[in-house]
Amino acid sequence: MAGHCCANAHCSTSRVSPRFRKALWIALIINAAMFGVEIVGGLRSGSVSLLADAVDFAGDAANYGISLAVLSLGLAWRSRAAMVKGLSMAAFGVFVIGKTVWSGLHGVAPEPFTMSVIALLALLANAGVALLLYAFRDGDANMRSVWLCSRNDAIGNVAVLLAAAGVFGTGTAWPDLAVALIMAWLALSSGIAVVKLARTELAAAPGL
Repeated sequence: MAGHCCANAHCSTSRVSPRFRKALWIALIINAAMFGVEIVGGLRSGSVSLLADAVDFAGDAANYGISLAVLSLGLAWRSRAAMVKGLSMAAFGVFVIGKTVWSGLHGVAPEPFTMSVIALLALLANAGVALLLYAFRDGDANMRSVWLCSRNDAIGNVAVLLAAAGVFGTGTAWPDLAVALIMAWLALSSGIAVVKLARTELAAAPGL
């Protein structure tokens, strides 16, 4: 696969797969649209996990944009971009933890029906993006980071659906808060993994 050649530090940037570039554009548009949908849905339902997922959609849209900007550059620049994305994924995890703690102290139970509808729509969107990017999951740190973003989003949407069922069954906010913490853990662990891979690539990049 052409995109996989870029895992090699001596790969020519001209061999970047056009399919990967097209997939990134589609992913960017879908994530930007879903950010707006989930912000509205999260505010209307009072769901922390939906709001957290909305922020994640915004971060992913920005990350896909960064990936497109550096796609034709050398490995060192792609690795630097991946480093930024990895740090942003970890920062998102920290933000969600803070928001969850605040909501646990001051929040009320969210509205489960709106949570379920928005989470299902987000799951369909993220599953489509994940399928688009699946073939590029074993590329360099930049390609790896966009796959991890899409995978984490799909997992998060399933978890939000389960949280909505839990909120409906218990009448409390705790299922929603628990899912938000799971999403935070995914963001932190994936961000750390991307940063480690980017640092390895930077150390191996010629001229550095």
